[in-house]
Amino acid sequence: MSDDIEPFYAIGISRIAHQLKAQGRTVLHMEFGQPSTGAPKAAIEVAHQVLDTEPMGYWESTALTQRIARHYRESYGVTVSPEQIILTCGASPALVMALASSFKPGDVVAVARPGYVAYRNTLKALNMIPLELSCGHAERFRLSAAQIAAIDPAPAGLIVASPANPTGAIIPGDELAAIARVCRERGIRIVSDEIYHGLSYGDPARSMLEFEPEALVINSFSKYFSMAGWRLGWMVSPPAHVERARAFMGAMFLTAPSLAQHAALAAMDCREELDGHVEVYRKNRQLLLDALPSLGLTAIAPPDGAFYIYADVGHLTNDSLAFCERLLRETGVATAPGVDFDPVEGRRFIRFSFAVSTAEVEEALSRLKTWFAAQAPARGFAPQRG
Repeated sequence: MSDDIEPFYAIGISRIAHQLKAQGRTVLHMEFGQPSTGAPKAAIEVAHQVLDTEPMGYWESTALTQRIARHYRESYGVTVSPEQIILTCGASPALVMALASSFKPGDVVAVARPGYVAYRNTLKALNMIPLELSCGHAERFRLSAAQIAAIDPAPAGLIVASPANPTGAIIPGDELAAIARVCRERGIRIVSDEIYHGLSYGDPARSMLEFEPEALVINSFSKYFSMAGWRLGWMVSPPAHVERARAFMGAMFLTAPSLAQHAALAAMDCREELDGHVEVYRKNRQLLLDALPSLGLTAIAPPDGAFYIYADVGHLTNDSLAFCERLLRETGVATAPGVDFDPVEGRRFIRFSFAVSTAEVEEALSRLKTWFAAQAPARGFAPQRG
């Protein structure tokens, strides 16, 4: 099955974007889900101090795991022991560790479609079987307990993401509780990807740990904390699973980056600065929501959180990859093709990331307005609505 892994097509789009930039073009990078801001000032100051005074090495910061445990208590009212928190080299290794330590080759793990490309590909790379559950307009792009209850036979696992990539959809607390209940009854192990927590535009996202203490939870400093390049994440493991998870972490990744751990500890107390970034995203989100209908993009997923707009362009194309490349070459605006996130319906969707400056969003909309007005409808396609 590992030979079925498909490319992450947005990386190819980004490669073209950088080539155009090298040719002197002005490119607006809305293809990746990474903040355009850097790490918090205090985190950078700590990093400078550490570089000047410490040789560093293989290490896991007890102070940081204690601080993350405090975060769960303060943010979710959940008691987590620092020993349950395993620091990783970003959320991607945390996903590999969670899946490899919890399931065996041939196990079926359910995922939402559309969903983050790495879920499907990581499962395949580990010789597990992704079972994709359609979560489109009719489902408001959200997994439901009813969907999980209807799977026959029950899968070994379920990956839940709320807020989700590429849609930004947040699963309400009562539905998360129902999903947790169904999974308990059916013996389905939950892996909850909470990397976009802190990035919500209404009610805050709820942690799966509030409803299922035995869930494996993944998070990262890449999104809310604006530290994508520092490659630092974590996994919360159930107590009985900690020893096994740590064995996998040590064997595959050794330890997380020492410098990033020092900086992250400082970043956790920079909430005012980081919440300021969220307010920029909120403004960018509203600019897009106000402008996209005038471009003919009237069918979009509900961007409750994260920093994405997932838009239906099925009236213009049935090949989102070619569409994104042409859009980039003709306007200098880089976006992500929907086929990364949905191999079935994604050919009619594209994803905008609004984790850039407001000035860049305004410039992008200025370029897109003229370009979209000139596009002819694709034959046999019309926008879905829901």
